Amino acid sequence: MRTFGMEEEFFIVSPLTGLPCAPPAAARAALLALTVGGTTTVGEFLACQVESNSPICTDRAEALDTVRSYRAALSRAATDLGFQVVALGTPPRIPNAPAVVTPTDRYRAITSLCEGIATEHYVSGLHVHVCIEDPESGIIALNELRRWLPVLTACGSNSPYWRGNDSGFASWRNIHYRRWSVQGIPPHFAGLQDYERRMQYMLDSDVVLDPGHISWGARLSTHYPTVEVRVADTQMNASNTVLLALIARALVDTSINGAPPGLPPLAEALDLAQWQAAKFGLHGNHLDPLDGTRTSAAGMLRSLMGYIQHALKQNGDSDYVAAGLARLLEHGTGAGIQRDRFHRGGFNAVLDEAAAAIAN
Repeated sequence: MRTFGMEEEFFIVSPLTGLPCAPPAAARAALLALTVGGTTTVGEFLACQVESNSPICTDRAEALDTVRSYRAALSRAATDLGFQVVALGTPPRIPNAPAVVTPTDRYRAITSLCEGIATEHYVSGLHVHVCIEDPESGIIALNELRRWLPVLTACGSNSPYWRGNDSGFASWRNIHYRRWSVQGIPPHFAGLQDYERRMQYMLDSDVVLDPGHISWGARLSTHYPTVEVRVADTQMNASNTVLLALIARALVDTSINGAPPGLPPLAEALDLAQWQAAKFGLHGNHLDPLDGTRTSAAGMLRSLMGYIQHALKQNGDSDYVAAGLARLLEHGTGAGIQRDRFHRGGFNAVLDEAAAAIAN
């Protein structure tokens, strides 16, 4: 069974103002020291964020327990220190002043290069690492994952609000990311040598500081033998985190072990599909990943389930994923839930929902 891991980014929020805030040094150190069942905590780009790094997971039950246990412990620790922790792709409101960037040499260099982008980079994502046998297998997976990244974007949309207003997008985080030097759907690669050649070309430029600055929606990890899938916003609850991780694993399984469904889709079609997914989430029209024709969100998910069904069954995940996707269609992604709570009680209701749902 193919193993996987999850990295989740969280905002630290002041309960008094509802704004993201950088904790004092002692409080931040306490949060970064948190370790739960093999999940560790690290700093993120902004000082008002932390990131969890899960251990390697093999099955659904293990992943659910891992994510729920860590999130519950992180929430308790933040509350004890006088803060809230929320899992939102963008915070609904942000301070007027530029964000405080975590003071590391790398983050300082990025800020110096891209100050106007970096100092309002209030975005948090879910990154799923799926184990691969070798880099060559990873390239096969990347080439096939390209057409499915908009589906994961739509299912993982959880960032409708920006600077106190509705952005008009289900995933404003994904739109925000389009401003960086290398982002979006990766190109189709002729093979590992082609991938390495393209990576080196970008690293030789003066606007890509290191491999981590290459923000494609999926890439080969430079630290682990994995494909890293990066398009989903961080998820409001643990159940959706694991749902997206299981889908990513099944996509990699199918891509490597199954016959691809056809010729690589046009780059401009995928770019359009990604924008549509960020705009509509699981509403509106989309492009069918298999043939590029217009379809509904439900039709897009039917294509997804048809493609990964065998891998899901082999992993014992078929019922869980089918139920999870049905739940998203019926009750909405995080973006829909946020909008519903806002219309009931404003941004305070959005943050209260996010704080309450974090370990569900």
